[in-house]
Amino acid sequence: MISLNRVKITGVFLFGAVFFLMGGCGYKNEPVPPENVVPRAIEDLSFTVNDKEVRLNWTYPVKTISGTSLSVIDSFELFRAEIPIDQYCGNCPIPFAEPLDIPGGVPVDGEMRRRGSYKSALLKSGHKYFFKVRSRTSWWASSNDSNVVSFLWFEPAAAPENVTAVPGDSEITLSWNSVTKRIDGQPVQKPIKYQVLRSAGGKDFEKIGELLTSTQFVDRQVRNGQKYFYTVQSKLAHGDEFVDGGVSEDVASTPVDMTPPTPPAGVTAVWTSGGVKIFWDKSSVVDIGGYRVYRREADKDTYKLLGNVDPAYTIFVDTQAEDSKRYYWAVTAIDQAKPVNESEKSREATIR
Repeated sequence: MISLNRVKITGVFLFGAVFFLMGGCGYKNEPVPPENVVPRAIEDLSFTVNDKEVRLNWTYPVKTISGTSLSVIDSFELFRAEIPIDQYCGNCPIPFAEPLDIPGGVPVDGEMRRRGSYKSALLKSGHKYFFKVRSRTSWWASSNDSNVVSFLWFEPAAAPENVTAVPGDSEITLSWNSVTKRIDGQPVQKPIKYQVLRSAGGKDFEKIGELLTSTQFVDRQVRNGQKYFYTVQSKLAHGDEFVDGGVSEDVASTPVDMTPPTPPAGVTAVWTSGGVKIFWDKSSVVDIGGYRVYRREADKDTYKLLGNVDPAYTIFVDTQAEDSKRYYWAVTAIDQAKPVNESEKSREATIR
């Protein structure tokens, strides 16, 4: 629910400023109500922390409190509080320092809402940090506070090393070495957990899964043929909170379809004047890529590949078969994977 206390104060000031500016020159235009110029509060302030800095992100507001569209954001006010952990009081007001002014701009770039961001370094070990942000359309029209984000920072654990990603069928298995040191080289003396992050394009990594105590993770929320990028971040436990540590180098992997289709059914061989015609039932496999026809002589165990058949057809003519010999024919199905998966051979057909 939007608090109107500061909006009312802003409104009084805005009305007074407009009256002063207008009254001196004789104009009697209606003053602008504050709800038509004050932006809605930012609600999606978020952060990511590594072993060097915190990066804050938020979405530009596009509406005022009254719901009218905003054409420009004049600036943002970023508030930061830094509290030694031994002085932190959960019920006490947060002592935010004077805000940092960050330039704004148009809220929409093409069809995409713009994202604001800011990097803050000089983090102190053993301190808890709080951030919030406001947006302004002018020096007198400032939004209410955004949501507040916070995190605890100690000398963090080093980044996981030797991260590997092994592709499977609709899954990718990640593994890495245990982290035993902090970034300053000192031994880790607190519990360590790990967070896996994933990206489909190599940027904007997002957390997947829960925090892990093990050094392996199987990602089954993937699609065969799609390339995925992964990093792993260490998390140093401090009571009920975790300190974000180093982030590993990213690795990439592409899961592959390794499941072959079912063998074709209903294989039949018929002598004709043009050769032996081989028939079979059409496969119901969704990603059917075609068929392969094989032949073996009655006194041999090995097959000869006769040819490939387009998935739209279920017939093949063997023009090289000799009527003086007895043969056995079999058909396999292949899918559209790269490399293709081939089914086992069908039941043999022969001409008696």
